[in-house]
Amino acid sequence: MKAVLRDLVAQDDSEIDLAEAALVLASFDHPAADLEVYRDHLRALAKAVADAADEQGLDADAAPEDIADILRHVLAEDFRYTGDEDTYNDLDNANLMRVIERRKGLPVSLGILYLFAARAQGWSATGLNFPGHFLIRLESSDGQRVIIDPFYNGRSLEIQSLRELLKVVRGAAEELDASHYQPVSNREILIRLQNNVKTRRLEQNEVAGALEALDAMQTLDPANAAFWREAGVMHMRLGHLKHAVESFESFIAKAPDGPDRRKIADVVQELRERLH
Repeated sequence: MKAVLRDLVAQDDSEIDLAEAALVLASFDHPAADLEVYRDHLRALAKAVADAADEQGLDADAAPEDIADILRHVLAEDFRYTGDEDTYNDLDNANLMRVIERRKGLPVSLGILYLFAARAQGWSATGLNFPGHFLIRLESSDGQRVIIDPFYNGRSLEIQSLRELLKVVRGAAEELDASHYQPVSNREILIRLQNNVKTRRLEQNEVAGALEALDAMQTLDPANAAFWREAGVMHMRLGHLKHAVESFESFIAKAPDGPDRRKIADVVQELRERLH
């Protein structure tokens, strides 16, 4: 399946099938699962949204408020998708197959379903770079916009609600700025999804599992030097000194010159001496 993931993300970012890629990532933890079952569910989800839109007379030029209402009605009410507040840190919340089975998940995993359902209708839907809580922006052809929260049943968020949410996730001193409204790419969304897996596995001291999640992140963005540095640290924790050297050397090749790059070069020298 890793080869399948590589093929999926080798395309231009706009051509990446976000939901399909998320299912492939999910299959790493469930290799015997039949992905066609989940693809059937996605098709049913898209059809339900299309049928609801037809009933309301909506087309590709629909107002974002109307799009938000349709998505909320179908995903949150009909299909009962909602955020998992009770067991937020459960690894299943970051696995799209389990999210589909359980009908609950993290903001980013639920967001992938909302994005899939919206884009299947030709609607403009984009993930946003909001810190600590994935949000989606819906936009009409005339530039009208609405921001929705997939974790809280697709509710629409006004400025005051966004400000309150930011303070919850970042602290009372934080204020909204333009960076919080920046769109994120499909690759960045998938990386955000896998970062949740990596973080939770590290919290459970499952370093090998965290390394597998990081390996997928490297596949998604091989030029990101920080991923290779982190992989080197994990390999060291596991006693894989040769792999640690290889990862750190990749970091050195990709990172700009600076104190961190020089520090890692010293670590590589020490590891080489230990290997010999």
